[in-house]
Amino acid sequence: MNLSIFLMYITKNICFNILANNTVTSWGIKMINREKAIEILHRHLSNENLRRHCLASSVVMKAAAEKLGQPAEDWEILGLLHDMDLDITKGDMKSHANVAVDLLQNEGLPEEYLHAIRSHNEETGAIRNSVLDHALAACESITGLIVACAMVYPDRKISSVKAKSIAKRMKEKRFAESVSRENILECEKAGIPFPEFVDLALAAMSAIENQLIN
Repeated sequence: MNLSIFLMYITKNICFNILANNTVTSWGIKMINREKAIEILHRHLSNENLRRHCLASSVVMKAAAEKLGQPAEDWEILGLLHDMDLDITKGDMKSHANVAVDLLQNEGLPEEYLHAIRSHNEETGAIRNSVLDHALAACESITGLIVACAMVYPDRKISSVKAKSIAKRMKEKRFAESVSRENILECEKAGIPFPEFVDLALAAMSAIENQLIN
């Protein structure tokens, strides 16, 4: 075989294998695809409730990205993976997110995505300073409040939850008290007014509610 043809063949196959597990971001950086992200998530996280939280976070992140004109599929992947280390860290909040970043170092996520994962947990000391950072903190936090609201409805359906109920529960600090209201309000720092953020989060989670609540 001619050497140039052989090299072209090898290069083509290498590129195909890379693209099979990665997509290319708008910055030209290879980003893992959703299928690969789910495989990574399930490899490291076995708790079904936590997997559901990650799934909920992913669809809200995707909706937020679409609202802001950001790469929706990449933001979706970030939502899927942000809490992937919780089985490993087992409540050690000093390690949570740091371990996830260590595990993801060689998986093709851009540095700003790794920083967003690290900074969503204040215990790491990483400062949230970008739209992506603020969006992840807000999106993953509001999922907990929405699920908590749905659980007090007779039908336990996210689609039954009204935006005004979310606004009301935001003020009731003892309701779902582990959910940071301050983090939710970082949607404003990301560029989405709170009422619009509630609407898009409810719509995104309602679309897959059968996968989020038993």
